[in-house]
Amino acid sequence: MTVEGLPPTTTVLTWLREQAACTGTKEGCNEGDCGACTVAIAELQSDGDVRLRNQNACLMFLPTLDGKALFTVEDVAQADGTLHPVQQALVDHHGSQCGFCTPGFVMTLWTQWQHERAAGSGSDRVCSRQDWADALAGNLCRCTGYRPILDAAQASLGCAGPALDRAALGQQLAALKDRTALSYAAHDAAHGGTRAFSAPRSSDQLAAVLAQHPTARILGGATDIGLWTNKAHRDVGHLVYTGAALDLQAVDEEGGYLRIGGAATLESAWSRLAHHWPVLGDLWRRFAAPPVRHAGTLAGNVANGSPIGDGPPVLMALQARLVLRRGQERRTVPLDAFYRGYQRNELQAGEFIEWIEVPLPAAGQVLRAWKISKRYDSDISAVCGAFGLRLAPPAGPGTEATAAEVSDVVLAFGGLAATVRRAAAAEQALRAQGWCETGIQAAQAALEQDFQPLSDLRASADYRLEVARSLLQRLWLSTRPQATTLEVWR
Repeated sequence: MTVEGLPPTTTVLTWLREQAACTGTKEGCNEGDCGACTVAIAELQSDGDVRLRNQNACLMFLPTLDGKALFTVEDVAQADGTLHPVQQALVDHHGSQCGFCTPGFVMTLWTQWQHERAAGSGSDRVCSRQDWADALAGNLCRCTGYRPILDAAQASLGCAGPALDRAALGQQLAALKDRTALSYAAHDAAHGGTRAFSAPRSSDQLAAVLAQHPTARILGGATDIGLWTNKAHRDVGHLVYTGAALDLQAVDEEGGYLRIGGAATLESAWSRLAHHWPVLGDLWRRFAAPPVRHAGTLAGNVANGSPIGDGPPVLMALQARLVLRRGQERRTVPLDAFYRGYQRNELQAGEFIEWIEVPLPAAGQVLRAWKISKRYDSDISAVCGAFGLRLAPPAGPGTEATAAEVSDVVLAFGGLAATVRRAAAAEQALRAQGWCETGIQAAQAALEQDFQPLSDLRASADYRLEVARSLLQRLWLSTRPQATTLEVWR
């Protein structure tokens, strides 16, 4: 299918409902929170595999679909009207009342059902009720309740149905990849004039395009910029999309570092981070919701500079560094030196984050990270704390009264300042006092020197400081000598 003449910031949701007459996809919140607009996107990977993921159509600009396959709720049932197993299961288990959210639930269930069917009966893992709940974290139901929906999800796995022909789909997508990189322009009546969209196919092409258009806006998954256009109606100018650069989607290991490409999705990046640091598993599942993680990029989360972003505190605690590129020039900047102020950073005109490099786990390393928010799933943090430690054993007897030496410490917080930032005074208190209860108390007291948080709708300044102190106490309780604390907080 070919589309032309629409402004580059036209969302897939708008196109589906207003041009393609596919009104099964619903518009709910129009900001990626409710999941009513969920669709499935299939994309050919560099290894020839087809990746199928659910995403929010309301935050997806139409040109980002170039070279991909789009599936909507209209594609799920068979041609003769026979319902797909996930649809029939929702009927059988009374998983729908008003029905407005149902198409989005269907698409998430269908995507997960296809994953399970592709894994085959030889898979050593069965999709549990919790797996379904995690997959559905981005879908909101206001009337049915989730029990019958989860009942339907589990029941659907035992039903036969049409599985996606990934081999045939891969061939179709491979044919699309043979074309040249997308360069699209169309009139934007809302803002006047022509607006351009570029989708370079590699990091070299991306560097060349940005060298030619240094004031262009870099676009990752549009999970933030999409809100600028469909809520604030901002003119974002010339967009340069990183998602078509396959080499920047890579997440690999090299020279003692986990290297995360500038176009790697949040899901790809966090899954590898949690593989190396299993303690990050809970934060990974609570970072936005799957449809947002499938679209947004970790580099975009870093470059955005939000003071309540959940990625930067963890990366800062792991002492990550950024490889910044402009043209053929590269420079490396530690993440804790990247931010200059509220949503201001070290990036120069025409420069982009090519890689995020995270040192692989070292002997004696301790990492903890916790997110505090009003809702458990799919919510913005009031405070996010991430802590990296390296301890040397005490010289004396192994008693709690003898403090272990803190050879390295990073205490990073989101939600306490205009940027994600390290608690320098608290870190110094720990170095001076050692790893003991007295040291933790000194670090807690020093937090008032490090931060003067603001009050807003999510939390008061006093609450934020108290939470930060509590997180340091939790850090001590979970890592102290002879610790027997069970980690059961949710």
